[in-house]
Amino acid sequence: MKVKIITAILALTCSVLYAQTVEVKDAWVRSTVAGQKGTGAFMNITSKEGTKLVSVSSPAAGVVEVHEMKMEGDIMKMRAVPSLDLPAGQVVQLRPGSYHIMMMDLKQPLPKDSTVPLTLRFKDAKGTESKVELTVPVSTLPPSANAGGGKADGMDGQHRGMQMP
Repeated sequence: MKVKIITAILALTCSVLYAQTVEVKDAWVRSTVAGQKGTGAFMNITSKEGTKLVSVSSPAAGVVEVHEMKMEGDIMKMRAVPSLDLPAGQVVQLRPGSYHIMMMDLKQPLPKDSTVPLTLRFKDAKGTESKVELTVPVSTLPPSANAGGGKADGMDGQHRGMQMP
């Protein structure tokens, strides 16, 4: 009995310690207007050990996926990716026009200055899973742009020239 309890406590402690090896900074969600059913979430993620972001969820959206945007010829394409590699010690930027979290089938509009709960799930090379729960601010601009004023990402909120396979 004592061995099972100690094993359970050790497993829980390792899980908590592992979760702390992933750091999320500058997270934000782009605000929406009435009737808009999708938006993006952006952040910088650093993992002390090589790991993968394997899924994201939020009660604010029916579907939440990790997406990649990239140019193929002269067309910007967006697609869901099954996971996102987080190399040890490197900052991985989720930003407009690149990797990002796509929130679709929104339950209600996300107005500026509100917040959205997000749960990020990770898996390391050994298969150990962990999660990080966040409360993310909703804004029209990234946190760094809000301080300096101006549009930081060059996007106007439109999806012209994009294809979703």
